Order: sequence, then C-alpha cells, then structure tokens
Amino acid sequence: MNTYRLFLILFTTSFFGFSQEAPVGYTLNEAIAFALENNYSALNADRDIIDAQKQKWETIASGLPQISADLNYQNQLKQPVSLIPAEFFGGQPGEFQAIVFGQPQQASATATVRQQIFDGSYIVGVQATKAFLSYSRNNKEKTQQDVRKAVVEAYGNVLLAKESVTILQKNLDALQSNLYETQKLYENGLAEEENVEQLQITFSTVESQLKNAQRLQNITLQMLNLVMGLPIEDETQLKEDLNDLAQAYVDPAALNTPFSMENNVDYKLVNNLNEQRYFELKLAKSRALPTLNAFANYGTAAFSNSFTFLDGDQQWYDSSILGFDLSIPIFSSLKRSASTQRAKIALEKAKTQLTETQERIRLQLEKAKSDYLLAIEQYATTQQNLNLAERIEQKNQIKYKEGIASSFELRQAQTQLYTAQQEYLQSMVDVINTKTELEVIANNQ
Repeated sequence: MNTYRLFLILFTTSFFGFSQEAPVGYTLNEAIAFALENNYSALNADRDIIDAQKQKWETIASGLPQISADLNYQNQLKQPVSLIPAEFFGGQPGEFQAIVFGQPQQASATATVRQQIFDGSYIVGVQATKAFLSYSRNNKEKTQQDVRKAVVEAYGNVLLAKESVTILQKNLDALQSNLYETQKLYENGLAEEENVEQLQITFSTVESQLKNAQRLQNITLQMLNLVMGLPIEDETQLKEDLNDLAQAYVDPAALNTPFSMENNVDYKLVNNLNEQRYFELKLAKSRALPTLNAFANYGTAAFSNSFTFLDGDQQWYDSSILGFDLSIPIFSSLKRSASTQRAKIALEKAKTQLTETQERIRLQLEKAKSDYLLAIEQYATTQQNLNLAERIEQKNQIKYKEGIASSFELRQAQTQLYTAQQEYLQSMVDVINTKTELEVIANNQ
C-alpha cells in the first residue's frame, strides 16, 4: 500500500511538473492581449501614467500648507569676546574692558507654517498637470498601438517562416527523388550529365533556402517572445494557421469604415502639445503678477553653561512670529516680455504642426486603404499564379520524364513554382499587416 502511494505521488509530481513546463499556445488575439500586459514598453507606459498622477499631486501640494521644524544646538568652545569702554565700569577713559556675553551652550526648536495665498504660476501649473496627465494616457495608447502592430508583424513572420520551412522541405524531397532517378538514368546511359547538373543546382539552392528558413523560424519566434514580454528562449506555440488568419483579415468593408480625426492617437498627441504650449504662454504672462505668501512660526530657546537642556527645571524662552511677504515684479529690462513673445511663437508653431499632422493623417489613411486593397488583390492574384505554376511544373515533370522537355525547362518551371510559393505566403502576411495598419490609423481595433 505504501509503495503504491509513493508511486502515485511521484507520478502526479512528474505529470504536473511536465505540464507546467509545456509550451504555451496563443492565438493572435491572445498574443496581443498578453503583450499589452507584459511588453516592456507597455509596462513603462503604465508607470508613466502613475508618475504623471504623482507629479500632478506634487504640483497641487506645493500650494497647500507647508510645515517644517528646526532643531538647533550650539556649544561655543571659545566664546567671542567684545570690548567695552572701561569707563562704563569706572575705568580710565580710552581703555577697554573684555566682556563675554551670554552662556556658552544654547538649544532652540522652531516650527514654521507657510501658506501660499496667491501665485499665478501655481494656478497655471495646476491646470497644466491635467494636460500632462492626458498626454501620458495618450502616449500609453500610442504605445499599445505600437505593441499591437509589432505583435501582428512578429506573429505573421513566425507563421511565414513555419510555412516556408514546410514548403521548402516538400520541394527538397521532390527534388531529391528527381535527382536520384536522373542520376540512375545517367549511370545507365539513358540521360545526359547536364540533366543531373541542372537538378543539382536546383537542389543545392533549395537546400540552402531551407536551412535559412529554419534559422529564421527560430529567430522570428524569439522576436515574438521579445515583443510579448516573454523570455526569448521560450518555445511559444502558435494556434493560428497563416492561410486561415489571412482569410479572416480579408474584409473589404473595412475600407468604408467611418473615420474620425479625434480618434487618431497621433492627432491626440499633437493636440496635447498645443495645450502644453498654451499653458507655457499663460505661465510666461503670470510672471508679471505679484505673489503673496503668509507664514507663522513658534519657537523656544534655552541657554546654559553646561548641557542641562533635558533637565526638568531648565528654563525655556518662547517666541512667535506671524507675517506676510508680497513680491511685486516692477521692471525686468523686457526679459518677461521676451519670454512671453517666445511662448507665443512656440504656440503658433504648435498650431501649424497640428494642421500638418491632420493633413498627414488623411494622407496616411488614403495610403493605408490603397495598400490594403492592393494586398487583397495580390493575395487573390498570387493564389491563382501559384495554381498555374503548380500545373506548369507538373506538366514539365511529365514531359521531362518522357524526354520531351529538357532539364533546363524543368528547372525554369521549378524556379517559377518556388517564386510563386513565396509570393503567395508573403501576400498573406501583407494582408494581415496592411489591415492592422489601417485599423491603427482609424483607431478601430
């Protein structure tokens, strides 16, 4: 019974240990969702928002009551000496008497409360923190869009490399069979040496392409892991098929999706820049206004010939001050005027940049639509070309075996087929990437 229980425990431990180390699979949407939570740039964008919130409170708190306390202790090892006319003590005129004032040790404690009553720059600063927080949120949105595009591209590249390996391996196996048959025919005097050489050239080329595709498969997977925020050595599994994914992204209706400039994140960011320049202008103008602050403090001090400040019978002397300070800017030799003019110029430049951004976004939208439409058309065209290339290659295979076609003609048909295969795979990736770009510009995800 004990042996059975021990075996069961070991089996369960081994099973769950294996399960935890098993590669995790992701669909494209699952990979995007995971990356938005774990991508390194996305994590820092979240931290930027928290930092902006803290900065907002830091600015607000600077105008709220500030309390500080000071403790001071002094021990005059050599007390300063003052000279007093000796005649004050009955001495001769013209002579001086050395006098030491006070006791050598003293301690004091002071608490001060300061309150800002009016400061134009503080009011503008509080208003500007809202714009900065809005910028941080829009910057996070921009980061999320960049992460989404990067995941889609990396995910598609992994699928492309995977399909390329499969196709190239299939091509290589077929070539190897052809090369073997042709080699035997040549050895028996039924084929020319050139036929063998032509097939050897094609075989070596495809073999080299296969090795490169296998290396790319590992590299593209590592790139996907990096974008998702995973260790690059993880053996991440992809649940999607390239062809099915491409077909899902073929949606001509997306070309007619309503577009709103206010939804575009680049427009939002440039609009944030205009708000920032506006508040900078207000800040420059506020420097011509007076500032008013109030303060009050309470302190106590004690004096002694030795350190007796902790004794209960030590005498302490209290003091307190209440006051206001008013600062009025009068003349700055036109420094404030120059600062205000520079702020106006910066605001005008920001307005021009906003107009330029609007036009550029419209152009990007039209280009994205054109690229997406072209990708859909290319996808259909390359699929037709692939079917034709496969039929041509098969016909040339038959003709070659029957001695009607030359090895050179067969090699041309094979090369044409391999090119059509790669163009077809690339067209599927282009459909996915161009639709993603269109969605990003329109901010329709």
